[in-house]
Amino acid sequence: MTLIGKHTRRGFLGAAGIFGAAALATKARAQETLLDQLMEQNQRGQDGGGFDSASRTVRMPKSTLPTLSPATVETTEQAIPSYEAIVARGGWPAIPKEPLRVGRKSAGVVALRQRLTAGSDLDPNAGQGDIYDTYVEQAVRRFQARHGLTVDGRVNEATLAAMNVPAQARLNQLKTNLPRLRAMGSSLPPRFVMCNLPAAQIETIENGVVVTRHTAIVGKPDRASPDINSRIVEVNFNPFWTVPVSIVRKDLIPKMQAEPDYLVKQRIRVYDPKGVEVPPGQINWYSQEAVNYRFRQDPGDFNSMGSIRINFPSPHGVYMHDTPSKNLFGDDFRFHSSGCVRVQNVRDFVTWLLAETPNWSRPEVDQAIKSGERKDARMIKPVPLHWVYVTAWATPDGVVQFRDDIYNRDGLGQVAQRG
Repeated sequence: MTLIGKHTRRGFLGAAGIFGAAALATKARAQETLLDQLMEQNQRGQDGGGFDSASRTVRMPKSTLPTLSPATVETTEQAIPSYEAIVARGGWPAIPKEPLRVGRKSAGVVALRQRLTAGSDLDPNAGQGDIYDTYVEQAVRRFQARHGLTVDGRVNEATLAAMNVPAQARLNQLKTNLPRLRAMGSSLPPRFVMCNLPAAQIETIENGVVVTRHTAIVGKPDRASPDINSRIVEVNFNPFWTVPVSIVRKDLIPKMQAEPDYLVKQRIRVYDPKGVEVPPGQINWYSQEAVNYRFRQDPGDFNSMGSIRINFPSPHGVYMHDTPSKNLFGDDFRFHSSGCVRVQNVRDFVTWLLAETPNWSRPEVDQAIKSGERKDARMIKPVPLHWVYVTAWATPDGVVQFRDDIYNRDGLGQVAQRG
């Protein structure tokens, strides 16, 4: 048990975890708190034990508390008065831009302690002074975890930017997102998938409990992923990828102008309106002629969808899929797609999706991918799917979470968004 874990169990929760021991006993489920799991993860060391082997990103704590639930609505409602009190006290201080890490002595550490204490990430009794000690480091880790940042205990650029969002902006985020949570949290099915776009995170939920949680890559700010309410109906293994016309215009034509052999290297074939394959050199890439052709990428590890595509009805023409660019899952900023959602640990995801479909256990999923052949799994029971936009909420264990308003949908300008 770490010292911060002990402080938390004494009831030190404040605005970041607002309810104290009695309320936690009734609202939290029978598992460790977010902070305790984070500390346990840290105790395993930095030798890779707490990292995903593909992306080297810190694994998310194994909480089973879902983002969408009636309990989340209640705890978010209760978080708002706590943040109103912070604002009434003058908010929190700005943190200077300087290297801050364990062992450093600086006047900036004094401001950092004040900032962490104001947000209830640091116990006010956990030491004082201008030295970045282990109390401060663990408080920074707590702050990073509840802001969706890589948890390393250092005040890097992304952490600094999140800390310097004013308290009034955070209060406004909570008030803006509360109606969204109310609208979505009242009539949820027993089994569904939720992707929170600003968090770039996916949850699979059964009977109010998160079964799996997946890091995601979602749409760029100028190609935003839409809000979705649909049902997942099919999984494609080793799919072809047909390039959308919008990507042909925005990406493919410029690529071919810069790299005439790009299509060949990416194993993308070109077909005319009659379905006849034509050589790329036949097209005038300095015009819009290319939009009259169909571009299809062969299956394989190099395919833009990776080895799996997940289908659901949508007027937006988007879907969920694997990716060959798994290193991107390790970024704090995971907004790289043209609107679709890429799924980390996608085999675990589709195994859960197909749990009620015969002959699609994990070994069958692995074998289908290994075969390299195109195979489709039509689901016996379609799974409800929700892509939502929630930038602030308090989980049922009392931890207040914030994410960037990446698509500027909160109506709060840029103050709550990092560049």
